[in-house]
Amino acid sequence: MSNEPAWIADVVFDGDGLIPAIAQDADNGQIMMVAWMNRESLAETAATGRAVYWSRSRQRLWRKGEESGHVQEVRELRLDCDGDVILLKVHQKGGIACHTGRASCFYRRLEGQGVQASWITVDPVLKDPELIYK
Repeated sequence: MSNEPAWIADVVFDGDGLIPAIAQDADNGQIMMVAWMNRESLAETAATGRAVYWSRSRQRLWRKGEESGHVQEVRELRLDCDGDVILLKVHQKGGIACHTGRASCFYRRLEGQGVQASWITVDPVLKDPELIYK
């Protein structure tokens, strides 16, 4: 694409034109969520400083916080050594990144061993999702 920024040529998108994007809290390092980006969402994120992803379920750009108000302000963008994963260091407005009302989508931890192991919810809901999404 001719009006793309030159740096985007270093990014390795998969066969569907997507790249995984990890959102990390810029202050405390907590991994908050993983989403997908395409060329357009990555370029818009870099240009605006606001996280924009590609929603595979809706097949459209997803500007984080467009419904919830929980915008991610991007402090830094990083590309991994293979060029096929993006890391966004963000400030999460409202402290909630997950649609479940939690700070992080990674709120379950595997506990126990073997067949006795199970996923345990270890992080609290900060706000009822019914109050976030209308």
